Amino acid sequence: MSKPKVTQQPLFSRDTLLLLICTFCYMCSSMLITPLIVGFTHSLGASTLVAGIVAAAMNLCSLVFRPFAGQLVDAVAKYRIALIGGSLLLLATGGYAVAQAPWLVVIFRVVNGFGFALSSICLATWFSSLLPRDRIGAGMSYYGMMNALGMAIAPALGIWLYHRVSYRAAFLCGMLFSAVIVLLIQFVSDKGRPYRPLARSASQRRRIVQPRVVPLAIILMLLSIPYFATQSYIVEYVAKRHLNVSAGNFFIIYAIILLVVRLVFKDYFDRVPFKWFLLIGVTCNLIGLLGLTYLVNNWMMVLAAAGLAGGYGVMYSVCQATALLLAPLDEQGLANSTFYIGMDTGMVLGPIIGGALFDAVPLSLFYPTLLVTLPLTVGVYLMFRRQLMTKTPNR
Repeated sequence: MSKPKVTQQPLFSRDTLLLLICTFCYMCSSMLITPLIVGFTHSLGASTLVAGIVAAAMNLCSLVFRPFAGQLVDAVAKYRIALIGGSLLLLATGGYAVAQAPWLVVIFRVVNGFGFALSSICLATWFSSLLPRDRIGAGMSYYGMMNALGMAIAPALGIWLYHRVSYRAAFLCGMLFSAVIVLLIQFVSDKGRPYRPLARSASQRRRIVQPRVVPLAIILMLLSIPYFATQSYIVEYVAKRHLNVSAGNFFIIYAIILLVVRLVFKDYFDRVPFKWFLLIGVTCNLIGLLGLTYLVNNWMMVLAAAGLAGGYGVMYSVCQATALLLAPLDEQGLANSTFYIGMDTGMVLGPIIGGALFDAVPLSLFYPTLLVTLPLTVGVYLMFRRQLMTKTPNR
């Protein structure tokens, strides 16, 4: 008698495709604004200091609010949280378009931070809840691709609209992306109702991070610091060292390579153990940093971009997928918020550490000094390797 044929649950459905489009739109809604907000605030009469505070307000607000957003996503239907998050993004982007004073921009920047935190955690958790548990890695790779596309396309689109039309026209485009989120989630049939929680102690109910995900958040933070330091200082690094390369092409090359790598290796995210991905990620970050150290021509820039794409870029998806598998089903929102805290911390520390190094060491040692993040990453893994190898069974 032949064995019954096992039908594999499909990775994509109408709901998951709609949520992938929403993911692209939430990222575009905020990233389109990022390169314009300082100049726009200046145009309203703000000082350089105030403009800098305005630019940082969204990320700071998002970082502070993420732990509470994770708890909220686990307790309330994902549809409601996505509706609130998308509505806040809609309010913020519309607010930028009509703001006439710097203090109004600050208010809408804070609203943007709340909306960004809610949307990022909610959409990631909602999307992952619709995936087969044995294909979380492949699914979150596609989710990461939509994030990467938004981060690559939106800033360029915003700058193009500003130059061709105006700041406010660019903000209205961001408003359109936000409106698409609010519209599309109406057609998602699975509203992402929370899992029935298990009996938990008072300390478990009050916690603001998922403890099993904390090592992953630290690993991601360490791997992201060189990337965000590069994001902030590569233009000045190239100029000060009089290098004959086009610094502006670095992130375009990075985005293209990252998309290709994630697409080609997506099925391996569920098959290859985390330790091997970490080894590859650390090695690729090493190659990327060496490429930036010896940035003598555009081929070395391609090598550097490929290294950081294979390192931080791939480990972003691997760490997020692993975080979701390590955490119980009723704490997937908390797992995502803990993961994003690691990314946010790297986003904050990268420019700070990069700025300190830019002034403190010879530029030839700028990237070699950042190599210290690699043994620290390996050290964190060795300290928590048993915890990172034990996944939570389906419940």
